[in-house]
Amino acid sequence: MSRHVKGQRQKHVPKRTCIACRQVAGKRGLVRLVHTEEGVRIDPSGKLPGRGAYVHPNQECWRAALDGNRIQQALRTKLSAADRQFLDEYMSDLPVQNDTLVVRGEIESEDAASQVEGRTP
Repeated sequence: MSRHVKGQRQKHVPKRTCIACRQVAGKRGLVRLVHTEEGVRIDPSGKLPGRGAYVHPNQECWRAALDGNRIQQALRTKLSAADRQFLDEYMSDLPVQNDTLVVRGEIESEDAASQVEGRTP
């Protein structure tokens, strides 16, 4: 006989790794880059076909991804000058630093995370 567990079932949250800082976060909390026939594009829906990579939505991670060859390695392609310019323009609209941390699989503020870890903010 099967048992039914009372209460609500916890919903599965897909996890992805940022190619810049290597932190694991929820898929919705990251920006997906995808290699298409037209070049490297931002995929806001997360459903475009092609090889994808994920980056946190802050300039710190984007700078690390663009300065190294992390995007090229993850997407297995060379960035053209037009692709790099497109990604630089997108990066300029992002906040400078991410003020949230992932603690126990949930996104929390910096203050809450420091309290969990026993640090003072």
